[in-house]
Amino acid sequence: MMTQESRKAMIVPSLRYRDAAAAIEFLCDVFGFARRLVISGPEGSIRHAQLTLGGGMIMLGSAQNRDFGPHVKTPAEVGANTQSAYVIVPEIDAHFAHATAAGAEIVLEIQDASYGGRLYFALDPEGNLWHFGSYDPWAESG
Repeated sequence: MMTQESRKAMIVPSLRYRDAAAAIEFLCDVFGFARRLVISGPEGSIRHAQLTLGGGMIMLGSAQNRDFGPHVKTPAEVGANTQSAYVIVPEIDAHFAHATAAGAEIVLEIQDASYGGRLYFALDPEGNLWHFGSYDPWAESG
């Protein structure tokens, strides 16, 4: 049975990058994330970072073969993405224009979605797939 506390659970995607410092720069400059916390590791690595966008957050760090590292691969190691993050942005056309002008690799041009809102897909420099859209499924489900 779901308790009141368990209904407050949140999902925070966690990613691994070969060059996490460069990924942080890209995600902030191109996609609009903001640094909340960045903890450096040895030899220029990032042990842990928290980036926010609106009310959402992602965590990321340098790909390393320690702790749970052997269970996480980057898109370059796998040769493809196995998932993507959907990020709700209120000004989707402006977000798309900024990402395009800043050099993001656009995989799917901005367009109207059949289920509502507008969306586009882009890759970050290490091949992670990002799905940006204006459709808010929370608004639809009450």
